[in-house]
Amino acid sequence: MSDMIEVTIDSIRVHLMTPSRVVVLKQTNTERYLAIWVGPYEAEAITVALQEVEKARPLTHDLLMNVFSSFNARITRVEIVSVQDNTFYGNIVAEADGAEINIDSRPSDAIAIAVRAHVPILVHPDVMEMAGQIPDQDMPDTTTPANKKNPPAPLTDEGNDRLSIFKDFIDKLDIDNPDDKTGSSSP
Repeated sequence: MSDMIEVTIDSIRVHLMTPSRVVVLKQTNTERYLAIWVGPYEAEAITVALQEVEKARPLTHDLLMNVFSSFNARITRVEIVSVQDNTFYGNIVAEADGAEINIDSRPSDAIAIAVRAHVPILVHPDVMEMAGQIPDQDMPDTTTPANKKNPPAPLTDEGNDRLSIFKDFIDKLDIDNPDDKTGSSSP
């Protein structure tokens, strides 16, 4: 365990074209990230625990926590232990009667358990080496206006022709009277 890398949950992001979600884990004390695709239900289970939302009935991961508790087992940590063909493998580590128990798990379930149990999330160094990403410091900031030193290239005649349809449409708009649905400007 000593060489494992501790991470925290940085964010849970939604993929706009699919029902998939991405759990973004951030290595503690550095700017290295690990993104793991999860299903919407697993993402919801993690989010509910992060926000400490109380549910009337236990969700699956709450049920698992109750089972651990009933058997006097204490969860000590969860691990992301390997990645093969873009599939991550997890492990829930518990302690019961002085023995360490390793339980094979999907990373999303292990993370949902970790949030509930308030235990560390650890990643094997090989996994972080293979799948971890460090944001490129030299990339331009795409959220700011275009660089004033490099204005966009002028449009070609073909480009102007293609955009003329929009100019014609805008020219026909009656901006002075936006409530008039007929397009005519009457006083």
